[in-house]
Amino acid sequence: MKILEMVMPSMGESIMECTVLNLLKKEGDAVAIDDSIMEVATDKVDTEVPCPYVGKIAKWLVSENDVVLIGSPVAQIEVDDDTPEESRTIPAEPQEELVEEAAVASQLEKEYEQVVSKKRDAPSNASGNNQFYSPLVLSIAREEDISPAELAEIPGSGQENRVTKNDIIAFLETRHKKPQVTPAATSLNGSSEIVEMDRMRKMIAQRMLESKRISAHVTSFIETDMTPVVQWREHVKNDYRKKSGDSITFTPILIEAVVKAIKDYPLINISVDGDKIVKKREINIGMAVALPDGNLIVPVIHHADQYDLPGLARKVNELAKRARENKLKADDLAGGTYTVSNIGAFANLMGTPIIVQPQVAIMAFGAIKKKPAVIETPQGDLLGIRSMMFISHSYDHRVVDGSLGGLFLKRVNDYLENFDTHRTLI
Repeated sequence: MKILEMVMPSMGESIMECTVLNLLKKEGDAVAIDDSIMEVATDKVDTEVPCPYVGKIAKWLVSENDVVLIGSPVAQIEVDDDTPEESRTIPAEPQEELVEEAAVASQLEKEYEQVVSKKRDAPSNASGNNQFYSPLVLSIAREEDISPAELAEIPGSGQENRVTKNDIIAFLETRHKKPQVTPAATSLNGSSEIVEMDRMRKMIAQRMLESKRISAHVTSFIETDMTPVVQWREHVKNDYRKKSGDSITFTPILIEAVVKAIKDYPLINISVDGDKIVKKREINIGMAVALPDGNLIVPVIHHADQYDLPGLARKVNELAKRARENKLKADDLAGGTYTVSNIGAFANLMGTPIIVQPQVAIMAFGAIKKKPAVIETPQGDLLGIRSMMFISHSYDHRVVDGSLGGLFLKRVNDYLENFDTHRTLI
């Protein structure tokens, strides 16, 4: 028998750390490959971590509520002598990135510790609170020009009073504001109730604030005649349900139009890295899903351009179902390059959606409403009843000018208004 170390696997794009929620196995318990042995939370999703070996838990190296860096050891697994000593859960490329990130963090930490130690008149290797900063926290401090002295004053809410990402973002929000004394929450007449935000709502709030701070939001609108799409869907939906056992909603039709438009205007499928523009070859469409608790999550349809309409319909239904059942994995939320939101499901006519970072654009589809509209024909203009929908397109004006943002929106409109009503689903 021999002991192998299991490390925290990659949790998806840009995720550098996670919080241990539950240890699902005890020391001494037998495990097999892909057995879920712990539950963790990232800033995107709660997920279970599978075991990469067959054997038993010899020793846990982490505890519940610990904040753990990706690639760090989390457990010792006792395995047979002939078990290979490589983990299937950590690919080589992310591991190299972690090594580079750790090197940068190490240098930053040394610089910060020197100033903090002098400020406290203590040796540089003192073990007081806030002496350790994660690579993520140090990276944010460097990007936001937070001095070591300022960093030392930030109260930490993590394990052993360590400063977390949430702590440093909260500090940035109040950095230039005069501190105010907040009175204790009370209710004078019993007509109000104070409710603590849950963890997901806090993360959503942070991401929305970050996006508005990072991107120069501009929103364009267009009104689309959805009559061909509405009539076609009405004609095929019952037959599709009988044959497939599932429903065909408007969402896959809308996503298909967006994917086609991205192929025509690939510069909308980009992200920003400092002063560089990163062109994405993959078309990965995020779709906003409202959860039963009122929160919002954005699962991703990877390689959306490789699906036909029936395939998109199946994928949309599958992801929405797993999102509402809290069964999404970290990979389901990673790698999005463009996002859509069907706000029409809530009878909203239009909105100004906030961009999902590091993407540069997002599209919201409003409710489809019947209204009188002018119909242009070779014989002249007519007045008729049409099914109309507003589309909102928010884009990052740092890299997407009004011409590109407007032309892309018009192209989505054209694909929907010229929808092929003779096509079949099955």
